Amino acid sequence: MTYVIVAALGVVIGGVCIAVQAPINAALARHVASPLAAAAISFGVGFAILGVAATAMGQGRSFTRAFSADWWMLAGGILGAFYVWTIVWSLPRLGALTALCALALGQILAAILLDRIGAFGLPVRDISLPRILAALMVGGGLIMSRF
Repeated sequence: MTYVIVAALGVVIGGVCIAVQAPINAALARHVASPLAAAAISFGVGFAILGVAATAMGQGRSFTRAFSADWWMLAGGILGAFYVWTIVWSLPRLGALTALCALALGQILAAILLDRIGAFGLPVRDISLPRILAALMVGGGLIMSRF
């Protein structure tokens, strides 16, 4: 049970990081005059930090295993790049609350589907009324965030 609480807190903190990262990256985009360049810079900084951390923890050789990974295992980088660019581009147009509500709705809808089909080795979980209601509530929050 302790691991569940620690994991949930870690994800909540990760969510805070996403909320703070979005306006920081939007400010960088204004500074460099390009949402695409700002997303690339953000990824570059993150890659450098994670690369140093992995190497410092003795996990640097793990990078070579990426060359033998199936193509879809590397798609996370593509998806992450799209997310960072999209949030940098949309934040000034939508505001932080609306953009992050839209992000949460997309995550919840995708999560419901991924859980249902057991994608990428996840345990299969049924689509239930509480899950549907969660998506509807976030969708309602998205609509309300514009008024």
